Amino acid sequence: MARRVVVTGVGLLSALGHTAEETWAGIRASKCGIDPITQFDATQFTTRIAAEVKDFDPLQFIEKKELKKVGRFIQFAIAAADEAIKSSGLLVTPENAEMVGVYIGSGIGAFEVIEREHKNLLEKGPSRISPFFIPATIVNLASGNVSIRTGAKGPNSATATACTTSAHCIGDSFRLIQHGYADAMICGGAEACITPMGIGGFAALRALSTRNEEPHRSSRPWDKDRDGFVVGEGAGILILESLDGALQRGARIMAEVVGYGMSGDAYHITAPSEDGDGAFRVMRNALKDAGLPPSAIDYVNAHGTSTPVGDIIECTAIRRTFEEHATKVAVSSTKSMTGHLLGGAGGLEAGLTVLAIRDQIAPPTINLDNPDPACDLDFVPHTARPMKIDYALSNSFGFGGTNGSLIFKRYTD
Repeated sequence: MARRVVVTGVGLLSALGHTAEETWAGIRASKCGIDPITQFDATQFTTRIAAEVKDFDPLQFIEKKELKKVGRFIQFAIAAADEAIKSSGLLVTPENAEMVGVYIGSGIGAFEVIEREHKNLLEKGPSRISPFFIPATIVNLASGNVSIRTGAKGPNSATATACTTSAHCIGDSFRLIQHGYADAMICGGAEACITPMGIGGFAALRALSTRNEEPHRSSRPWDKDRDGFVVGEGAGILILESLDGALQRGARIMAEVVGYGMSGDAYHITAPSEDGDGAFRVMRNALKDAGLPPSAIDYVNAHGTSTPVGDIIECTAIRRTFEEHATKVAVSSTKSMTGHLLGGAGGLEAGLTVLAIRDQIAPPTINLDNPDPACDLDFVPHTARPMKIDYALSNSFGFGGTNGSLIFKRYTD
């Protein structure tokens, strides 16, 4: 029989704050973290705005001599994991180490290190490439570093499934605990690609908002004036544990994980299937896994990127999934405030979904000034809403047609 799995800790790092509570306070206040780019000179770029993590000091978490070995996304993962572990009270000991795992992913990895070292190669030659270039860059070194720091010797893995990365890391960790391969998992994702190549690449796809003069109004999911997503950075890490283990050590239980769905569009490298079939099937699969009817869901933290096509397709999929309940479920996009963390999005948004359940508050969708007639659900416009949330679903969809949905439940005995 599959074991019950609960969330006992959350660590978040975003443009709204360096901790889960700071980020959550910004969400509840409808604050936007999108501003002009400061990490490089974006003057010549069509998009000059992003949701940067401001005033981040990695030396609070990492020794100075170690910084050259870890890219910015790894620094974010370490910071968020530290917070999540502290908030959970989880201790990794020689006795439990082999049953505590780490599963942290990233969609891209350390773009800034790749750009820097490529410049060194071109200007100074191959002998000047840093010996730490590879370990500072590759996706699984977020998990690797957190494992080394904590002593967690259980399952150690990483997923890179574009914007669904974190959802898959959390969902796969859920499965590992359910079936006894781990008792606890440190899981989620991190991203840091506000760099010339990162912004330039997405701009070349014409995927980004160019509302440069109004950065706080640039991410506007389901608004008829939306013109693309805004790149964000940060991390979202959850501590998942078996219910029995959490109860045994007297842990504070924030929510229960009850459903996980996956699906593939099999359609296009960047665009979702036009009928929303992949998004429909992943939500259906999560509901089936949880053994729930669609009417049980009170709140959906949508993928909601603010792209002209993607928002309509997700709305179509939600209507198909929830049928007559679709107009009764609250749906919001926190990307309107945090930007889109790409591979880190699902971790951040899963954490916010857990906090929404904890405080019984649905996050808002800001900037929904002129709703698109094709998007006609309850998007919790402008202001956070106190409401009953017993079950909540979090969606993540990625390039290549890779989809993940997680369902969280308000914990009861």
